[in-house]
Amino acid sequence: MLETYTDVLIGRQDEIRQLDALLRAAREGSGGALVLRGEPGIGKSALLRHLDEAATGFVVMRASGAEFEMELPFAALHQLLAPVTGRLAALPGPHRKALEIAFGLDTGTPDPFLVGVASLGLLVEIVRERPLLCVVDDAQWLDQASAKALAFLARRVSAESIALVFAAREPTRLPELNELPSCTLQGLGEADARALLAAVLRAPLDERVRDRILDEARGNPLALVELPRTAGLDGMAGGFAQPDSVPDMIEQSFRSRLEVLSPPARQLVTVAAADPIGDPGLLWRAAERLGIDPAAAESVPLVEFGTRIRFSHPLARSAAYRAAAPDERRRAHEALAVVTPVTDPDRRAWHRAQASAGPDEQVAAELEASATRAQERGGVAAAAAFLERSAALTISPDRRAERALAAIQAKLSVGDFDRAAHLLSTVPTDDPRQAARADLLRGRLSFVRRRGDERPTENLLRAADRLVATDRAWARECYLDAIEMGLLLGGLDHVVKAARKASASSDPDGPASSADALLSGLISLVGDGYPAAGEILRPVVDDLDDEVWAKRPSLGFMVATELWNFDALYGIATRAVAAGRESGSFHSLPIGLAMQATATVHAGDFGAAMELISEEEAIADATGAAPLVHPRLHLAAMRGRREEAVELFASVDHRMSLSVPWATAVLNNGLADYPAALEAAKQAVEYGAVGTAGLALPELVEAAVRCGEAELAAAALASLQERTQAGRQAWGLGVEAYARAMVAEDESAYQEAIGLLDDSALVVYRARAHLLYGEWLRRQGRRRDARSELRLAHESLTDLGVEAFAERAAGELRATGAQARSRTSKASDQLTMREVHIARLVADGATSKEVAAKLFLSPRTVDAHLRNIFRKLGLASRRQLRNLPDLR
Repeated sequence: MLETYTDVLIGRQDEIRQLDALLRAAREGSGGALVLRGEPGIGKSALLRHLDEAATGFVVMRASGAEFEMELPFAALHQLLAPVTGRLAALPGPHRKALEIAFGLDTGTPDPFLVGVASLGLLVEIVRERPLLCVVDDAQWLDQASAKALAFLARRVSAESIALVFAAREPTRLPELNELPSCTLQGLGEADARALLAAVLRAPLDERVRDRILDEARGNPLALVELPRTAGLDGMAGGFAQPDSVPDMIEQSFRSRLEVLSPPARQLVTVAAADPIGDPGLLWRAAERLGIDPAAAESVPLVEFGTRIRFSHPLARSAAYRAAAPDERRRAHEALAVVTPVTDPDRRAWHRAQASAGPDEQVAAELEASATRAQERGGVAAAAAFLERSAALTISPDRRAERALAAIQAKLSVGDFDRAAHLLSTVPTDDPRQAARADLLRGRLSFVRRRGDERPTENLLRAADRLVATDRAWARECYLDAIEMGLLLGGLDHVVKAARKASASSDPDGPASSADALLSGLISLVGDGYPAAGEILRPVVDDLDDEVWAKRPSLGFMVATELWNFDALYGIATRAVAAGRESGSFHSLPIGLAMQATATVHAGDFGAAMELISEEEAIADATGAAPLVHPRLHLAAMRGRREEAVELFASVDHRMSLSVPWATAVLNNGLADYPAALEAAKQAVEYGAVGTAGLALPELVEAAVRCGEAELAAAALASLQERTQAGRQAWGLGVEAYARAMVAEDESAYQEAIGLLDDSALVVYRARAHLLYGEWLRRQGRRRDARSELRLAHESLTDLGVEAFAERAAGELRATGAQARSRTSKASDQLTMREVHIARLVADGATSKEVAAKLFLSPRTVDAHLRNIFRKLGLASRRQLRNLPDLR
């Protein structure tokens, strides 16, 4: 029979008020979430019982984390939503399919955050009728996929009649819960502890005994109930019990009550503890295989054998499992594996693994198959656990290493870096290819951690060195990876070292693939400079359909920028976004969006750039990742709003974004603060990062000319010409022409620049060319000619929203005696980046549901944003948004 400890809830008035306020807000349409934290027995379960009683008029849905289900993706989310899966048909097709795949009802790979959006949509369907309370107990044992989805929901219910309450033991291993509002339960004060003890022990109690119980329990309510029952009052009074941690004492209390059971009853409890589902059919079939008479259940405390198998407390389950001898646990898992349906092969394989006393290749192979299925369902964390256990059960050393390496790859994918590092230390390195794979994984681990003595490129170079003799093609791929990682980190010394090593591995017959040609071009760039490298790199960069850019879009983006090839820059970014959307990868899609936003900034379409940045930030918010800052830096630099840009630049760690010095130079050139621009541009060029160093050269030329640094300007022009001549593209040649015009004061070069930049994608740079030409004409005393150029520049820069340069053009116009057109405020000036994104989507005809799905919000939250947009713009309807050209 299931025992309850007390119906009295003492000393939790503040927590009760907090929970009641959460319910009250949810009733009024302002949902929220709360994590109840604390040690075992501190009162979380009692507060959840109060919550159930207080939630009158609510639909209540429950789930509970289970220690043995932590490896199964979406197990807890499925448990929570199981009562309403009949409503799946109400969801849009992609959302419905994402949940069906996540819950094993369909095949494929689910988009983890589309699962979150779909779950939100399913809950929103419920709250159309009544407010909703979702209770998640034992949240410290949530599987990672469910934890992410539930945290996603918790952050997006503020505009819905939904309350989510989690109860989690401290400490938790889930960072997702740490981001949510929380309430940490402390031990009861002495007065409340005495009151609780008096409520549960109605017999007279010796004062010394009571003091001893209070001292040992340390305010833990469950300990106050369990300690007298376990130790006996005489023992407590005598003081012979050794103090221990409260959870240990409580668990020991449960164990002592199980130790007196008969062997069949104890084995039955072990089976119940080993099965996290609580399915009585499964339990009794397993008991039958073990020869346990159902009557054994009559004498079992702490467990309810009914329509569900329930333990009285989470610690009772863990105590029962740990109290069992190893052979009892193995027998329980073996019986459960046999009776688990074939339709649930992953849980069956996991039980078989727990039943294994030593290596077992058959079970290892089943776990490997489970890992493959888990990855297909988006459960990379589960795949990592399956593979790790599979490796441990594998007999063959080579096969064990293969499975361990696959487990490490999966651990890295889910951010379990410490476990990945531990597994890496166990992989044998006798086989050169396996050793090379291990070095590649060490390189990736070092890159994501950014700590330790070895730099990431060193591991990649070591992997390449191992492979040169046996697999030259793979070795060169590794050298290319090392160069790319070095460029991303900005460490040119590592790039040079990698290039020199790669040069020694070159095929004398010439490059056999575009990746090999790319590597050869980068080697030439380091060793011979831009003219020679351009001949090799240009054909590869020009071919936007080449598969090398599908695999290495970031490297392609940097090289295209360095060669001033705008078509390649934009094309590689666009392809990366398309690939990210198609795959549903929330690792690659944000990178593609950031690249496309950066390219769009340079094309002068700031509204589209803000939309892309907003989407990337929405994904970062949904995944808990840090948003990529470089597109925001490029946008702020080009827009030229001093206070906004300076605040952003100051908030960014310069070591984390190599774009800050370039952005600072552009901003200050626009503001005509040439000394500040000069210092920033010099810093960007001296650092030498591929991409930003090249972009900084024309800024350095302009600032140096204005500051009278003729030699510095000439040297920067020469470096710029090396890059633009290597690329031979209109963007670079046009920028080089106006830089040359400034250094040589050559009117024909200004005109050449304007002609070369006569392309809609290069409108920002054409406008700057008109500005520079107009300024030169004014200084030559040709005021009429200057007005024409400056007016063109001012109107173009104003329309684009390039505010600092537009104001500079206006000042120059006034100096010629002409008046500049006043800038008309744009709709987007009054909106936040997210509001611009929502407004643009709605203007294109998207519904609130469609916008919500794209930005991982609830429809009500979208509607709240729309109300703010209408208020700021003085509009009354969605239709009016479509008539605002400033948003297009």
